[in-house]
Amino acid sequence: MKVVILGGGGREHALAWAVQRHHADWKVVVAPGNGGTDGPFRNLPVAADDPNAVLELARAESPDLVVIGPEAPLVAGVGDRLVDEGYAVFGPSARAAEIEGSKVFAKELMHSHGIPTAAFDVYSMEAAALAAVRKGLFPKVVKADGLAAGKGAIVVETPSEGEEAVRLLMGGKFGAAGKQIVIESFLQGEEASAFAICRDDQFLLLPLSQDHKRIG
Repeated sequence: MKVVILGGGGREHALAWAVQRHHADWKVVVAPGNGGTDGPFRNLPVAADDPNAVLELARAESPDLVVIGPEAPLVAGVGDRLVDEGYAVFGPSARAAEIEGSKVFAKELMHSHGIPTAAFDVYSMEAAALAAVRKGLFPKVVKADGLAAGKGAIVVETPSEGEEAVRLLMGGKFGAAGKQIVIESFLQGEEASAFAICRDDQFLLLPLSQDHKRIG
């Protein structure tokens, strides 16, 4: 059995290690991989969020399974392209991944289905966002709509911090991810993530987890 794990971060290293630990006879390829995966596994260079490049790699490697780690390839439709070509893929479709890829989509989905979430407003014009972030109660949370490598959500304590966050996110540094932003109420408390593996109307819950937040 050959598994291609798509991505180059610590998540993909952990996935490769877990596969090897439980299935020592399986061949594990990590693309593009990183320094930690180079040696224990075979790294292959590829632009992980380019559907055509990944499809070319799959044709060359003929994997039995492709596991997609990062969000960006999923949002870009890499998994959909592979499935259309007959490859087995672990990872959601681009349509399902929009919940992760767009905070605006996720917030509106929660609101329309009655799922509890912090009060929010969406802005596509910087001037309107600046006017809004100066008003009301603090702290607030300012979020880029799209994927921003974990740097797209900023807690602000004052109007001036809010203005700085809006200008940072909408000023072009984050590209298309910052064309729209969400300004929402700050909710105090412990954060936990609940994950489920889903297929059609079936699901398997995984243990709760908590990521490490930045200091300061």
